[in-house]
Amino acid sequence: MLARILVVEDEARERADLAAMVQALGFQVETAGDGREALAKFVHFPPNAILTDLVMPRMDGTALLKELAARGDRTPAIVLTGFGSIDQAISFVHNLNAFWFLEKPVQPGALRTLLERAVQQSDLLAEAERLKCQLSYQGVLGDLVGDSPAMKEVFSLIRQVAPTTASVLITGESGTGKELVARALHALSPRSRGPFVAVNCAALPESLMESELFGHEKGAFTGAVERRAGCFEQSQNGTLLLDEIGEMPVRTQAKLLRVIEESKVRRLGGGHDIPVAVRVLAATNRSPETAIQDKQLREDLYYRLNVFHIPLPPLRERKQDIAALATALIRDLNRKHGCRVTHLSREVLDRFHARSWPGNVRELRNVIERAAIVAGAGEIQLRHLPDEVTPAAALQIAPGGVMQISAGVRMCDLEEAYVQLTMKHTNNNRRKAAQLLGICLRTLQSKLHSYETKKAMRAAGQGRD
Repeated sequence: MLARILVVEDEARERADLAAMVQALGFQVETAGDGREALAKFVHFPPNAILTDLVMPRMDGTALLKELAARGDRTPAIVLTGFGSIDQAISFVHNLNAFWFLEKPVQPGALRTLLERAVQQSDLLAEAERLKCQLSYQGVLGDLVGDSPAMKEVFSLIRQVAPTTASVLITGESGTGKELVARALHALSPRSRGPFVAVNCAALPESLMESELFGHEKGAFTGAVERRAGCFEQSQNGTLLLDEIGEMPVRTQAKLLRVIEESKVRRLGGGHDIPVAVRVLAATNRSPETAIQDKQLREDLYYRLNVFHIPLPPLRERKQDIAALATALIRDLNRKHGCRVTHLSREVLDRFHARSWPGNVRELRNVIERAAIVAGAGEIQLRHLPDEVTPAAALQIAPGGVMQISAGVRMCDLEEAYVQLTMKHTNNNRRKAAQLLGICLRTLQSKLHSYETKKAMRAAGQGRD
């Protein structure tokens, strides 16, 4: 198949002459009279390389290259320049990532050489993208690691939705890697060259939430001593992750919905709307349905964010990934701490497989980090593990929801496991679970809150089971 070249030139005679020359050199050719027309041609004629003039009406060569860069399009572009504007052309090569420049009048020999090299670069970029996708099938996608069926499904969902502009809702327990999924979606999207901004809605006090999201003008409130751009403006032409979306005040959720639907934001104290081009991702460790039922998440916002859903499995449901995760974590921790750890012993790996990992991958990382520091080099053995890693097979939930218990399990751990099993049985319906457990709803909510607190402390290496 012949390589496709898009010629962008406003002068009709020059455009026709260039097209004829390119076609005579053995390429498919399409023409456009300016940058806007060129962008429209991309739909049915995605080029391997672009040959563009600089000075054109409506959208010139400068605006065309900037728009392609904003879209994340890396099609090599050769800039045509007249006499005396070579310095300007060179600046385009450096500042706008143009492939190279060509001085008018165009010589066929020079044009052939540059087009062949530009097409070759285009092929190399396509091959790199293909290899990136191939690697994702082999258990690695960005910083995500796993070869289990559950993670293969996650990788497949990421690849499907990443090239689009659709909003994505990422759900999963704390420590499962929701932000890593968001970063992978950004890295594989056309907005990958734009900023990635993550906001933890649970960590922001309600009084600062709207200022953080939407920005404020000087004097908008006490302490607003200068104008500040919010997260939507900061992530312009990029991706914004709203982590723990269910913790956002309902009043702010209504304003957020308006911004997402209208693609416009107004700073606090501001008098006009600011257009924003941002892809919005949201994440939560809670059941969205339960949050809606408890009036903590607006239903209309949920449906606007949940255009595409990516559920993340807990580590206890993908234990075959633990060995690969450990290898990746050890490599990262060796760089971080200057250790020379090589691998986990067989006994440690067996212990890890027997553990339920309530803190998920974050807890696994913290356990391995502590063990790597203690070991310093070589093999991580049982004696290097922290005390909170409980004896193997002490308490497990077998397929079908059957609890398997051996001696040494503490009553508090047994109660927690049973409560969590009941929650899973009722699809996280708290009222139904409380009825089955024979306790009041307030007592159940208090227990669940204490479990989440203990899980967070354990994942941070601050508590013990």
